[in-house]
Amino acid sequence: QVQVVESGGGLVQPGGSLTLSCAASGSSVSINTMAWYRQAPGKERELVAVITSLGSSKYADSVKGRFTISRDNAKNTVDLQMNSLKPEDTAVYYCNVRTYYSTIYWGQGTQVTVSS
Repeated sequence: QVQVVESGGGLVQPGGSLTLSCAASGSSVSINTMAWYRQAPGKERELVAVITSLGSSKYADSVKGRFTISRDNAKNTVDLQMNSLKPEDTAVYYCNVRTYYSTIYWGQGTQVTVSS
């Protein structure tokens, strides 16, 4: 079993920055990909960014050039640095962990609100 815990959400003004952090823990954790998803009210959950164990990353078009995903394999943590935030980035952000056995785990979510 893997526990996934996010932190770092909050209220920020448009144009501001915020960093989300996620830690995965559990016995014999063997993680393949780590990712961030988000879900805005009335919308489906969408992929924001994903990073493999080798450091290869991919981003949603809407966040390219503004968000950066990074990972520490030794600590099983993943961060999402968010810059130039816009009101449309407002959502609950979820950490997603996929093991090498293709088992998926989700965090509880952290609220990000971009508003003046």
